[in-house]
Amino acid sequence: MRPTVQWMLDSMTTAAAFASNGHLDVLSANQLGRALYAPMFRDGPRSANWARFVFLNRDAHEIYTDWDRAAKETVALLRLQAGANPHDRALTDLIGELATQSEEFRVLWAAHNVRLHTKGVKRLNNPIVGELELHYDRLDLTADRLMLFVYTAEPGTRSAESLALLASWAASEAGGLTRERSARSPRPHGSRLAPPRL
Repeated sequence: MRPTVQWMLDSMTTAAAFASNGHLDVLSANQLGRALYAPMFRDGPRSANWARFVFLNRDAHEIYTDWDRAAKETVALLRLQAGANPHDRALTDLIGELATQSEEFRVLWAAHNVRLHTKGVKRLNNPIVGELELHYDRLDLTADRLMLFVYTAEPGTRSAESLALLASWAASEAGGLTRERSARSPRPHGSRLAPPRL
């Protein structure tokens, strides 16, 4: 992924943002995005995949207050990608994995729903701040063959306050980890701490 895409994600401090490929792998997310979907990133950012999370991770049923809708939208995205890339082995393997392990996926896949959702509203239940009603937009980066998903809250609403609280929590957690790593890192040989100012 181009560094400028990551810079763009990181510049969005009041929205949760994700970059995904056609396999629905989450290639990157900003700080607020990782906090919003914390269970999906539990095993590390490189293991995150929207489809596996929705169908194979039981936490998804807790996060999505309308899990059925999230599942249908996920299958529709995969159907669209499979139609455009019928010889994509990795995509075929993913679909086979989901079909083998999830009865819900098999039923929805058989329905052949290919409706594309580029915007809408998601109702989520975040373990830190509770219920959120967020508007999402899908933006295509055609040159990179990537999709950006951006989640925002309507200004002045309880969801906007909760999303801001989650952003603040995520920033403080990230700051704590940075300080912890710095404390564990040995100083170079011969280095000295700066003397205190009097």
